[in-house]
Amino acid sequence: MTTHVTEVPAAPSAQALQHFEDMLAFETDCWDVHESLRAPDPDFILVDVRGPASFAKGHIPGAINIPHRTLTAERMAEHPTNKVFVVYCAGPHCNGANRAAIRLASLGLPVKMMIGGITGWLDEGFALEPGCSV
Repeated sequence: MTTHVTEVPAAPSAQALQHFEDMLAFETDCWDVHESLRAPDPDFILVDVRGPASFAKGHIPGAINIPHRTLTAERMAEHPTNKVFVVYCAGPHCNGANRAAIRLASLGLPVKMMIGGITGWLDEGFALEPGCSV
């Protein structure tokens, strides 16, 4: 009997392997970001792409605030280019991180999106910190 799950067949294993490996080049998750922020000099810059008011209410410790609409070449020239930019927004219901990733990639900068955003961060039991934009 075919179910809703299998009415579209699964991809061949080799194709699935390539797809899921490729996803890791574009995404990271909240746990990996949390653990990596413990390093003395993380190899990425965490960017909260929400507006300043949302950032001030609570953001991930160590994040800087650059709303996705303000990600310009001039603005990004202030930051080192040898680090990966990890972007996040409110959560799965928000496409701000996707928009930010497109902008950064179009500027030739290395970027990953933190899946889950603030919602995922809180779901993992991690704390936010209040405060204004850096």
